[in-house]
Amino acid sequence: MGTEAGPEETKVSDRGMVTIPAAFRRHLGIEAGDKLRWTIDDEGSLSVKVLHQREGVFDDFEPVDAGETDAVELEAEFGTE
Repeated sequence: MGTEAGPEETKVSDRGMVTIPAAFRRHLGIEAGDKLRWTIDDEGSLSVKVLHQREGVFDDFEPVDAGETDAVELEAEFGTE
């Protein structure tokens, strides 16, 4: 995939790092903290999957109503850390 202007090229640094072209980052919604999963198929083609990491690991969970609790009573029953 390239941009509308054509394919993009980047250079690998001496430390093995590459820069993702800005147009690709915008198109794919890649932000700081996201991860890339690199794979090579049997024919030797490289593919990259974007793993979006958004604020906090529990953001996708719905809150659960635990009812009323009494912290003092729970500490007496279970102790502290």
